[in-house]
Amino acid sequence: MRYIYLLIILSLFSCNNERTLLLPEIKNAEVTEVLDVSPAYLFYDESQPDSTLLNRKNLIITTNWLVNVDKRLTLAQAIPHIKFLQDKKRNAEMHKNEDAKNYFTCNDTSIESLGFLEFTDVFYEFSEPIDDAINLQNLVSEKLKSKATSTSYFLEIPLKINNKNKAKIQLEIQSFIELLELSTSMSEEMVIKGYSLNLYFEENLSFQDYISIKRELSKIKSDKIRIDNNEFIY
Repeated sequence: MRYIYLLIILSLFSCNNERTLLLPEIKNAEVTEVLDVSPAYLFYDESQPDSTLLNRKNLIITTNWLVNVDKRLTLAQAIPHIKFLQDKKRNAEMHKNEDAKNYFTCNDTSIESLGFLEFTDVFYEFSEPIDDAINLQNLVSEKLKSKATSTSYFLEIPLKINNKNKAKIQLEIQSFIELLELSTSMSEEMVIKGYSLNLYFEENLSFQDYISIKRELSKIKSDKIRIDNNEFIY
């Protein structure tokens, strides 16, 4: 019943016009309750030139922000608005609350209620696409050659995520971990401590795909894998 009630609230909201906002779905969210909040809504709207409509008039700088993004939007449509909201809070000069966080609101199907995915420290950047085919073994070798004076470091790995490989991302990351286990020490002088994953998301990915991938990445609990806070949209 709580789940139905929340959906009704989202459906009836906005500028005196009835609009439906379809939240992205996840399972087993790590955060299921956030207090002291104010919401922003990013609607899918075919009547708009870019199919988006942002309502942010209820946002209060000092609170935790719940950003409700329609799962049908692409990253090309959603990310510019999300960057705008982030910059608004980060650049606030008065009444700033350093403890206030930003969350994407999701429908947690495992509990039939809301779940939240934090993105406070994520920095989005639009970028040129990286090479489609990255040979991990060769990349490791080349990186090591360029680190001749390094003794221990995290190897930066660009991870390109698109509509073709989105279902296989976990397998790719697992291959990174397996390679790391096999070749942690490539020489007596140089040791790879782990991987720092640089995420590149195709702009045509849906926001649902983006949230699903982010949730899967958040499940990685390894001191050998770091997810870089800078995310690139290509």
